[in-house]
Amino acid sequence: MATAAPVFDPDFQAMLETLLRWRRDVRRFRTDPLPEELIDRLLDLACLAPSVGNSQPWRFVRVDTPALRAAIRAEVLKANEAAATAQADPRRAAYRALKLEGLDKAPLQLAVFAVTDPEQGHGLGRRTMPETVAYSAVLAIHTLWLAARAHDVGLGWVSILDPAPVVRLLDVPTGWGFIGYLCLGRAADEQEVPELERQGWQDRRPDCRQVLRR
Repeated sequence: MATAAPVFDPDFQAMLETLLRWRRDVRRFRTDPLPEELIDRLLDLACLAPSVGNSQPWRFVRVDTPALRAAIRAEVLKANEAAATAQADPRRAAYRALKLEGLDKAPLQLAVFAVTDPEQGHGLGRRTMPETVAYSAVLAIHTLWLAARAHDVGLGWVSILDPAPVVRLLDVPTGWGFIGYLCLGRAADEQEVPELERQGWQDRRPDCRQVLRR
């Protein structure tokens, strides 16, 4: 028997909007560990993300080893200094004042990869746009991000990182492409306004809905 489609009433719609508005790129974490059952639950929810051809190409690597975490942190610091040097004055000082990662305190760290040519899905939908495999893994990250926020867990995406050393350090199978490095944990504070906006780096544009009509 088919399951009846749910009805998402106005109360649910309002809560969904609240969830979207309160999703933050978290950089400040509490150090208390996340329950294992909660981690499993969040990853299960992430796997509900859409994917090209139903290929489900995402792969998660949980980075628990202190030595590996230290090596990843060193790579982030190296890339961060290069990024700071590339900033023009007076942005350089403002950049260095930002806290751009939570690697020191976040209890859970995940590296996300995509299988670049997955057998699953039989190539459907990606013959002319093979990059949709990577897009699918990004959708899994976004789904994880929202699910985490709904469970009072913060997520930060460490994007200032050279993919090549990560692939080497984590020794992943051939054919896995690096997508992102994530920190997860309870947020040290809750703010509706994004941190980069609060610190004067970049305001959110009120006219972000930009649509061309042809």
